[in-house]
Amino acid sequence: MHSTAESFVFTFVPLFIVIDAFGNLPFVISATEGLPAPRRRKMINIAIITAAIVGLVFLFLGQLILNAMNISFGSFAIAGGLILLVLSIRYMISGQMVEAGKEEEREFAAVVPIGTPLTVGPATITTLLILVKEYPLYMVLVSFALNMFIAWIICMLGQWILNFLGLGGIKAVSRVFSLLLAAIAVSMVIRGLENLGVLSITI
Repeated sequence: MHSTAESFVFTFVPLFIVIDAFGNLPFVISATEGLPAPRRRKMINIAIITAAIVGLVFLFLGQLILNAMNISFGSFAIAGGLILLVLSIRYMISGQMVEAGKEEEREFAAVVPIGTPLTVGPATITTLLILVKEYPLYMVLVSFALNMFIAWIICMLGQWILNFLGLGGIKAVSRVFSLLLAAIAVSMVIRGLENLGVLSITI
């Protein structure tokens, strides 16, 4: 039986790793690039609220939803990986995930990909479902809520980081992270194929 402190650590740390707020920051900055502060804050709020809602829905109803729709974790991971791969390729080619002139797409980018699957995607959902089977629900909920707050703070500080590094530095970091995003996307697809028994890789 884990103590309260141990339960918090064992639920908070895995969620912090899979949510990866620092790793997602370049994509948040690129998606909100050139926007006035109020709209940037609005997009960040939409992204975090979307991530929180998706996480909470799957925390309480995840297994029921997947079973009802006959969707496996493998299929979910493959779908999320393909979306991320397309977006990363688009950014590497055009320098933008969405067209700057289309406000509707800018708003949608807060939901997809920033809210989900970047902040809360297959890895986070799977982690939540695993943790809730091993630890008290309230502890997983507290850890998830705290991680969402930390992600919000990091995103809000993104403009300060932009001012510190400069536009050129951020664009360089964003291009590097777009490559990493593509690698993550491929990894998600591979894990999905392994989960479905289509592929078996031993290292």
